[in-house]
Amino acid sequence: MEQQPLVFLAIVLALSSYAHGLKIFDISSYGVGADKDITAALDKAWKEAIASPEPAKITIGPGEWILKQAHLEGPSKSPLELEVKGTIKALSDPTQLPNKEWEWVTVNYVNYFTLSGGGVFDGMGEQAWKTNDCHVNTKCAKLPINLSFNFINNSIIQDITTKDSKNFHSNCISSNNVTFLRYKVSAPHDSPNTDGLHIARNIGITILDAVIQTGDDCISMGDQMTDVMIKNVKCGPGHGISIGSMGKNIEEKDVSRITIQNCTFDNTANGVRIKTWPSAPATLTISDLNFLDLTMINASNPVIIDQQYCPWNLCSLDKPSSIQISKVKIQNVKGTSSTQDVVIFSCSTSKPCQDVQIGDIDLKFTGDPALGGATTKCQNVKYTFTGGAQNPPLCQRSSAPKPFPM
Repeated sequence: MEQQPLVFLAIVLALSSYAHGLKIFDISSYGVGADKDITAALDKAWKEAIASPEPAKITIGPGEWILKQAHLEGPSKSPLELEVKGTIKALSDPTQLPNKEWEWVTVNYVNYFTLSGGGVFDGMGEQAWKTNDCHVNTKCAKLPINLSFNFINNSIIQDITTKDSKNFHSNCISSNNVTFLRYKVSAPHDSPNTDGLHIARNIGITILDAVIQTGDDCISMGDQMTDVMIKNVKCGPGHGISIGSMGKNIEEKDVSRITIQNCTFDNTANGVRIKTWPSAPATLTISDLNFLDLTMINASNPVIIDQQYCPWNLCSLDKPSSIQISKVKIQNVKGTSSTQDVVIFSCSTSKPCQDVQIGDIDLKFTGDPALGGATTKCQNVKYTFTGGAQNPPLCQRSSAPKPFPM
């Protein structure tokens, strides 16, 4: 993973080399009315900016703005920046979205793209959350993601806040060399399905110095991920940082070289987690994972490998997961846990977890003292103890796993 900061630096240098000679497209010059609706203005500014042979910057100034929806596609002829200094608000009623199949703000097919400015994308999600039954209804109405990035390369999303999304706050799909720097997420702990950032089918994703407070996973990873660095992230409230869930789609591809380092989990439902479905067709591998220097503050389930992931009993436990997990390093994880089982290895009976290295663990249980101290659970795992503290002792008992939070 050593190459990841160098990739980030290369992107910064490449983009900064275009700082001179920028062509500015100020949204206020595109006839924004008294209602502050910038939908048409942003569409027009974007089309002009991507056609510019010179590096271009679209600016949205301070204040509050209304945006019904934006579908921003490239390719652009030159590097392009969208600078947002104000607060952009969505329509609160999801049925009023102009195109129900699109996300709220989508950016597709651009290279050397920057989203910056310190502004806020407010998804106004509270009304949608009240009727969201997608966790139990497979035919539920689609809700829009705040920020959707697809097929973007050598790009940076920095100093941006996404607030109260109706669905995931952001996703980044089928992209290469993208950095999220000082990215912030703000949503209540009970906001449903509001993952802070979902990434899948990417190479070279860096997430640095982020603060994510939400009602679902702070960061979730899908399949076909390679070279991911998540560092200095503060997560909580939320459901932790997850790889998966995996297994439902037979076409899912391998995940490798993932590092989660120097992150803090504050009153989260989970810490770091790998989750795969049982009785599912996929046979991919998940390997070369590093969970390093992590701090838990009253977090539930600080470290979990869960290969019997089956929320709301939406699957069968008849067959074990066919996904192989291997080469996992867990080092220097410290703090407190609200659940007694602080390290859980619930691995597949058909594909036991291989080459798990663990050391320097110091996790204390903050619950009822009558239950005793912190414990661990181990099933079907081949591990090596690498030294340092080990509190509690690892794999001293095995028992049937309890269902874990989503």
